[in-house]
Amino acid sequence: MTGPEELATEKMRRAGVPEPAITTFERQLRRVRDGATGTLPDAEIEPVEDVADAAALPAADARDALSRTVVLKLNGGLGTSMGMTGPKSLVQARDGLTFLDVVARQTLALRRRHGVRLPLVLMNSFSTRDDTLAALERHAGLQADVPLDFLQDREPKLRADDLTPVAWPQDPRLEWCPPGHGDLYTALLASGMLDALLSRGYRYLFASNVDNLGAVLEPRILGWLAAQRIPFLMEVVLGTEADRKGGHIARRRDGRLVLRETAQTPEQDAASFRDFRRWRYYNTNNLWIDLEALAQRLRDGGGALDLPVIVNRKTVDPRDPRTPEVLQLETAMGAAIGVFDEARAVRVERTRFAPVKTTDDLLVLRSDAYVLTDEARVVPARRRDGAPPPYVELDPAHYRMLGDFEARFPAGAPSLVGAERFVVRGDVTFGPGVVVRGAVQVEATRPPNFE
Repeated sequence: MTGPEELATEKMRRAGVPEPAITTFERQLRRVRDGATGTLPDAEIEPVEDVADAAALPAADARDALSRTVVLKLNGGLGTSMGMTGPKSLVQARDGLTFLDVVARQTLALRRRHGVRLPLVLMNSFSTRDDTLAALERHAGLQADVPLDFLQDREPKLRADDLTPVAWPQDPRLEWCPPGHGDLYTALLASGMLDALLSRGYRYLFASNVDNLGAVLEPRILGWLAAQRIPFLMEVVLGTEADRKGGHIARRRDGRLVLRETAQTPEQDAASFRDFRRWRYYNTNNLWIDLEALAQRLRDGGGALDLPVIVNRKTVDPRDPRTPEVLQLETAMGAAIGVFDEARAVRVERTRFAPVKTTDDLLVLRSDAYVLTDEARVVPARRRDGAPPPYVELDPAHYRMLGDFEARFPAGAPSLVGAERFVVRGDVTFGPGVVVRGAVQVEATRPPNFE
């Protein structure tokens, strides 16, 4: 009798999925079939007490390393959680520029400042590739000696009852899903991008999410990485109330670092996971990777890294809860911190971690709490005197979708440079000239009933 692994791999081969991606998926599916839940309970880990501070790193000459470094941005998302249908990177970030515009300008500015080739490479999905490459054409001189992008892989959604690939003839596209950003390593290999980078003399890779405009290549960190021969380095920040999701680093009983994501936390440990004072250091998804070390690990693993599997339960049509329940097997790219011997973490300031996952985040980015410099760096306004970004919480019933959000801020973001906390409950539309200072909560009230 044909088992789930055989059915899944056959379907992937028919669809032209590269062999390294098939090997990776097959291993993950076998683990789930054997009972793996993908969870990481408190009992197996302990908090990390201290990590190196980027501000205190010893000075190191990064000139040689800079000449052998590439910047990579994850660009496969459509921003569906905000009701979008196109690439999230093409949403306006601020000052009339999209996320992708800002990233392109940052890269060109770094080239000019340091006199290096510094390619920008995107990991695209089939859904984002065409629109993204067309948008980059307006940035003259961005091309380098390697391709601008490569494609992330895809994998079949699995029936929750028997782990076989789901069939959905109404819309066969819904039978497939992305494998999570841990696919970065397999996709680098399978696409030929890893070989292309190594053959052209590149040694180091700085990877981050395209929606985190604070993630700009930092020579001081790069110089330390190269001098210490660190194979894998994760930038982390001290946790705050705003870290409601995401992942934190911890240490296994054997001393090895590990990343725990929200989806890997057992229900009984959910309250502990939210304790940012206990689990102090949160992953920024700003990662530094020695490409030669990565190539060796992939060779040792038969083309795959042994990353922990994350099991996500969804429905085959995510917009219709009545459709069959499916499992999506994912991995996190930061989980590679547990794969490399001598992997490290480095604490950075919050200025390097400003991802836009919700319209709450987008409002802060578009506001005067940030400024855009001549080199396209998004930095906190001086008037904030080093204070963290304001905490914003907009009523999801009225602001979660991008169209609804923009309709309620037709004049743009209010002034948040003097804000600590801004919470909106109910349906409120804001006009021009609104200034938020300190901690403010706005609540919509029902109009009076005169009947």
